Amino acid sequence: MKAVICPDFAPVDALTCGDFPAPQAGPGELVINVAAAGVNYPDVLIVQGKYQTKPALPFVPGSEAAGHVAAVGEGVQGFAAGDRVAAFTGSGSFAEQVRVPATQAWPVPGAVDLHVAAGISITYGTSYHALKDRGQLKPGETLLVLGAGGGVGLTAVELGKLMGARVIAAASSAEKLALAKQQGADELIDYAREDLRERVKALTGGQGVDVVYDPVGGPMNLTAIKSLAWGGRLLVIGFAGGEIPSIPANLLLLKSASAVGVLWGNTVRADPARQGANMRQLLDWLAQGKLRPVIDRRFAMPDIVAALQHLEARKVKGKVLLTIAPEA
Repeated sequence: MKAVICPDFAPVDALTCGDFPAPQAGPGELVINVAAAGVNYPDVLIVQGKYQTKPALPFVPGSEAAGHVAAVGEGVQGFAAGDRVAAFTGSGSFAEQVRVPATQAWPVPGAVDLHVAAGISITYGTSYHALKDRGQLKPGETLLVLGAGGGVGLTAVELGKLMGARVIAAASSAEKLALAKQQGADELIDYAREDLRERVKALTGGQGVDVVYDPVGGPMNLTAIKSLAWGGRLLVIGFAGGEIPSIPANLLLLKSASAVGVLWGNTVRADPARQGANMRQLLDWLAQGKLRPVIDRRFAMPDIVAALQHLEARKVKGKVLLTIAPEA
């Protein structure tokens, strides 16, 4: 099969496109004919050997996909050849076929474009798990989303609003904030031009926010902790800013606040029933038009280096997709 191949951990421009052995469905697994794959910032790190997990070399990168079931392994129930599915694969998605545990694949309603579904699992799955399971976000609470113009940030804005929260979107440019407004943000903060903490104080009457969604890290993290309300929850999503912050425990103590880690991929493996229910809810909302994913750009498989460099350059507003086959 045709695939993107990572022969060694190296900068993204070392990736090649070529022939790779087609996967076979083992017990409990599916093989999917890939229509499209989501391209995510962790893919940039994985191919360079800078991520928490390191696949055995050589490997096919790509952590999520959607397409049609090609083969069903022994013991798998509820799936048949030809079914439309979205899947969290961990690796292997940048190819014509990918193998995945059946517990990490979910039916895609007929009303949903498979190419759009390919980019749902990681960004929306992470944000819904973060806000619902880890942050316990309640209707009427105030949610502050940092990096609100990026892939996961936009989904947190959209889901926070759908879950009944008042959403404050913070980003580094007017263009990114306009996207966040489009996705439902109630208030906007341009932290490249405004003091984040003072603006949060002004917008909350000095009370602070109930939940902070932080995919950025760096110095902004400390400001966000200081902006928490009594009993607030800081959701640690990632470190797109490059710096892993040290969280001062005394500030959490003084606010009776919590810092909560969110690692969705491992949670899918550890608790497939709950995360499966979450994914089915997200796909139902997508079919009903309650979610409106922002697609930044679509690349063909031979253009994978350009796609990853686009992410690496922090130019992305929304989701990047890799088209493998036409939608059908």
